Amino acid sequence: MTTALVLLSGGQDSTTCLAWALARFERVETIGFDYRQRHSVELEQRAKIRGKIAMLDPAWAKRLGEDHRLDLGLLGEISATAMTRDIEIVCDEKGLPNTFVPGRNLMFFTFAAALAFRRGLRHLVGGMCETDYSGYPDCRDDTLKALQVVLNLGMEKNFIVDTPLMWLDKAETWQLAEKLGGHAFVELIVEDTHSCYLGNRARKWDWGYGCGECPACRLRAEGWRKYRAE
Repeated sequence: MTTALVLLSGGQDSTTCLAWALARFERVETIGFDYRQRHSVELEQRAKIRGKIAMLDPAWAKRLGEDHRLDLGLLGEISATAMTRDIEIVCDEKGLPNTFVPGRNLMFFTFAAALAFRRGLRHLVGGMCETDYSGYPDCRDDTLKALQVVLNLGMEKNFIVDTPLMWLDKAETWQLAEKLGGHAFVELIVEDTHSCYLGNRARKWDWGYGCGECPACRLRAEGWRKYRAE
């Protein structure tokens, strides 16, 4: 039996990864993390996404297992970033935006692996990407390959860290969503997922809800325009 645990934040990328996993594995569970993120509205969208994605395909509904939500508030307490504080989004002298939360993905996968150990789940699936991204070092392919080695050594397991979006740009991520679940799934992503760093769901654009100005909104919007053009 092939099993997976998907890191489901409530955003576009992780939702696309959930569909990717449901198309491949026999049992798929999800995990979300509350780290006192500024855009905590994403956590509120997770249940809606799970409910609607199960309605798209009877096979997906059968494979979709339990959801888990972990409190990682300590990460928010020790992180002085634009993702965990009400401060302006800027870049440092090296071009790294202050939306980078040091250690976030490392902690996410470590806690996910600990849960997967108990639940008997082998694949750990995340929406990290090194093609269209903000330069976060913990989203790089090398980082996650190294982390897979550490998790397996430290837990004496054979986990596989899957990052199906690693080499896709945002337009290709939209295309993958359409390939996986058709236009109904694309509409689900537009209507129910949340990517805006500011947590703004007051305005809806053709690509979804957001402020339209933060890096996440701009990246998602540009990918949408390219996807629609193609």
